[in-house]
Amino acid sequence: MFSPLADRTYRHLFAAQLLSLLGTGLLTVALGLLAFDLAGAQAGAVLGTALAIKMVAYVGIAPVAGAFVHLLPRRTLLVLLDLVRAAIALALPWVSEVWQIYLLIGLLQSCSAAFTPTFQATIPDVLADEGEYTKALSLSRIAYDMEALTSPVLAAALLSVIGYHWLFAGTVLGFAASAALVVSVLLPSPQPPAREEGPWGRTTRGARIYLATPRLRGLLALNLSVAAAGAMVIVNTVVLVRGTLGLGDAYLAWTLAAYGFGSMIAALSVPRLLERIADRAVMLAGAALLAGGMAFGPTAAAAWITLLPLWALLGFGNGLVLTPTGRLLRRSAEAGDRPALFAAQFALSHACWLLTYPLAGRLGAIAGTDLTFLVLAVLAALGAGLAWSLWPAGDEAPREHVHLDLPADHPHLAGAEPLPSGGFRHTHPPLADGLHRSVSAA
Repeated sequence: MFSPLADRTYRHLFAAQLLSLLGTGLLTVALGLLAFDLAGAQAGAVLGTALAIKMVAYVGIAPVAGAFVHLLPRRTLLVLLDLVRAAIALALPWVSEVWQIYLLIGLLQSCSAAFTPTFQATIPDVLADEGEYTKALSLSRIAYDMEALTSPVLAAALLSVIGYHWLFAGTVLGFAASAALVVSVLLPSPQPPAREEGPWGRTTRGARIYLATPRLRGLLALNLSVAAAGAMVIVNTVVLVRGTLGLGDAYLAWTLAAYGFGSMIAALSVPRLLERIADRAVMLAGAALLAGGMAFGPTAAAAWITLLPLWALLGFGNGLVLTPTGRLLRRSAEAGDRPALFAAQFALSHACWLLTYPLAGRLGAIAGTDLTFLVLAVLAALGAGLAWSLWPAGDEAPREHVHLDLPADHPHLAGAEPLPSGGFRHTHPPLADGLHRSVSAA
């Protein structure tokens, strides 16, 4: 599981991810307290708007950034984005108006929308072996879950001795440390896209490859299942524990911990599962758990003793779907197109959350949590069904084909067999990028 950490470059990048996530977690707590100071009882509306700004930035900025990241060295770009995020976080304690929160959060999340897909697209270039890369995906999933568990605890401990404004300093240190770790290693040079296109073509390239690839169309549907269940957990856990069950803050913390624990167990299990079972089967099983768990929600939510294992089950299903995602993206494009493809996944997955977040919140407030469970269960089941239909079982089978229009020294043709009649023949899982629009079946 931990063998990727033997690679110095990946080890530094993983540490940078951990520190950046920790800083972001402290920012979440500090931002809530700042919103309460500025808006009082309207703090929830302020945070809801800030969350919407975050999602809009992710959906709108990521594809644009993904189209142009190859123009700068990766290390330079990642360090620059980290430093800009640190500067924005440093400015947050000084705001005095709600609109200033919105402006700074918009800028910070726009930087994150460029940073995260670029960072994710770098890892498969650092770890060329698929087995090692799969373990790295599991470590990344565990890092996200650990941040969700540890950041509130660390914030609570710090708040017992310092004011909340100092939490923003922790965010600044997290981003600055991340920049220092990134600058300490050499990263692979970004490859240019497989085809030259204009600005609009580059911006939409990742989405076009994504939507033309059956396994990724299935992944988009699975993102809907994850967002449906995840929105219920994130938005309504406090309603269920504090409101419906009338329990205290400690029960709320343990309930959220159960979800994170389930996701971590899945992340630890996935590398070995994928040695014996295809990605499609593992991810569809995770989506089925999400849909089934949500359908059982109205019954389980009647008591904390049943809600706790349900949240762990939903976390496990979430981990089964999300952990292998990078493998699918890596298989679906050449190195030059990966940043755009990772950016497309980042944007499209958050578009699903942009749908389910307000649905979980509004429907829960108007119709109650039981009906919300069932509506989101239908949405999760719809995602699972669409994924099963859009991603055929035989899609991953390598296919032999001939390239007629690539030069002999093209990197994609490494190991390909030259044909007497012209062209080159080789075999790999299907790709839908520009190199494969004019191939012929062998």
